[in-house]
Amino acid sequence: MNLEENLKKLYEDIELAKDHSNFRRDVKLIAVSKTHPVEMIKEFNKLGVIDFGENKVQELVSKIEDKEIENKLKNNKINFHLIGNLQTNKVKYIYDKVELIQSLDRIKLAQEIDKRAARDNIKVNCLVQINIGNEETKSGIKYKNTEDFIYELLDYKNINIKGLMAIAPNSPDEIFLRKLFEKMNNMFENISSKRYEGVEMKYLSMGMSHDFKLAIEEGSNMIRVGSKLFGNRNYN
Repeated sequence: MNLEENLKKLYEDIELAKDHSNFRRDVKLIAVSKTHPVEMIKEFNKLGVIDFGENKVQELVSKIEDKEIENKLKNNKINFHLIGNLQTNKVKYIYDKVELIQSLDRIKLAQEIDKRAARDNIKVNCLVQINIGNEETKSGIKYKNTEDFIYELLDYKNINIKGLMAIAPNSPDEIFLRKLFEKMNNMFENISSKRYEGVEMKYLSMGMSHDFKLAIEEGSNMIRVGSKLFGNRNYN
């Protein structure tokens, strides 16, 4: 597998999708490195990729304990994002080590993040995860509850809300997916217009390997791509 070729092709596809979009937003790439070895992360980092996404706390912690990765983290040459469901009892392992927690979807989780951050006198950047397809198997708040949830989060002064995240259903129906992405962008722009203190709608994180082009066309400015870069996941 040629990682450089994979990355080049992905960048070309991103530019093409931006050209087809009415929004023409800059797009931040999160390379989803879950289940892949730390050596592949280092290889992509050499090719200029800065941001990597992990689903599981244990795997994320083991990767950032690698000495080379640890040094890069200290020098801001690499960032990690927690993009999977986060249990409150695992917040302590990663709250001060990630660029973004992209899966904030419960007040109990916000309380734990805020408590840990307050002790260290830091602010933790988070995205609010929305279950845009109302899927029982997926995390995230209901779309209709987004504004109320963000309003509740204003009480937690050590959390910075940096935007919204969604995982669309795995569907071949492009019209259906476009409508969901359009809804997400509408919410993103609606909350942006409210100018809540401590809330900056900087990132609309939506789009993965199979649907990132549609997501970008409908306003996404952060995509989470794994298999198109790393190849199939290794669950062994």
